[in-house]
Amino acid sequence: MTPAETAIRARRKLTNKLIAAHEAARLRPFLAPDINLIAGDGSLMVGVESVLAAFESQFRDPSFVTYQRTTESVRPDQDEARAAETGTWVATWRGSPTLTGAYLAVWRKVTGQWVIESELYVTLTETPA
Repeated sequence: MTPAETAIRARRKLTNKLIAAHEAARLRPFLAPDINLIAGDGSLMVGVESVLAAFESQFRDPSFVTYQRTTESVRPDQDEARAAETGTWVATWRGSPTLTGAYLAVWRKVTGQWVIESELYVTLTETPA
């Protein structure tokens, strides 16, 4: 694994832990100030304040458990200044159906630290077994 891949995978694990702990404010260092996020329902969030407000809203819902993102690949550019992460995600609520799908995250290195520049989440329904 490249240093970029190792760092991004570690940062993704940390964001998963912070979301599971419902600690929205502690997500700020992982997000670029000008982040763009397209949620699984197609809604667009622009800027870190918008993304953090969405997390805070979810965390106030007593049935919300977590979002778990599982990295499948990280592909850095030649200079290791940007990278594309792909994977799957699962959203869990108590007493409600689980949502799942695929995601793409764009990371960029800012003053030596990887931050999320943009994310696209796609909700996919699973075929019954």
